[in-house]
Amino acid sequence: MTTAPSSARWGERLWPGSAPRVVPDSLARIREEVVACARCPRLVEYRSRVARERKRSYASEEYWGRAVPGFGDPSARLVAVGLAPAAHGSNRTGRVFTGDRSAAFLVRAFHDAGYANQATSDHRGDGLRYRDLYLTAAVRCVPPGNHPTPAERARCAPFLERELRCLTETRAILALGGFAWDALRDVVPRVYGGTRPDVPFAHGACAPLGAGKPILWGSYHPSPQNTNTGKLTEPMLAQLLVRIRESYGGRPR
Repeated sequence: MTTAPSSARWGERLWPGSAPRVVPDSLARIREEVVACARCPRLVEYRSRVARERKRSYASEEYWGRAVPGFGDPSARLVAVGLAPAAHGSNRTGRVFTGDRSAAFLVRAFHDAGYANQATSDHRGDGLRYRDLYLTAAVRCVPPGNHPTPAERARCAPFLERELRCLTETRAILALGGFAWDALRDVVPRVYGGTRPDVPFAHGACAPLGAGKPILWGSYHPSPQNTNTGKLTEPMLAQLLVRIRESYGGRPR
């Protein structure tokens, strides 16, 4: 059974026709490539149009309007993965789960569980810091109707794979919603070895990836559609975060 190396490597050509120079990958390098990414024409067009037209309540703000990188603690033992940026949340603010109602719900839960230094996530300069947590997404650009295509998810998958390879302290991976759950089930065998987990998605779903490897966990997505209807409540998410931390014997850092 193959496993990922302790540090990721990435090939880079210095000039046309030269052999690739293998250089260490890093979260900083991935962030730069995510922000510059234009691989999906449909998403590039939509993210740019939303940034131009803007929501009336944010008409005076300059939107980010690009792909959104991951954010958090490079030594995190918990990695949480969402679906994609929201049109007037992360696509506006440039930081994952920032500036919308989903972010407000999620970050408050992370703060209460000891993973965040504050309970709000409003904009990139608001002072938010995550401890023992890295937050990212399966797709990095806002999709029309909040529905990325399978091809768009596949094009983003290498970013998620590389992040997981760089996050060498990971003990638990939390999929926020069924879309992220399926994206992670595709990616984790390439990172940690083994076969694709066959555990179906549910809130509290748990799929161990093998001895000495992280456990994949599932939660309903903290969208208003779920939180306003009571499908996902703050106690439900709080209890799940306690279970996750207990699974790796963690304590708040």
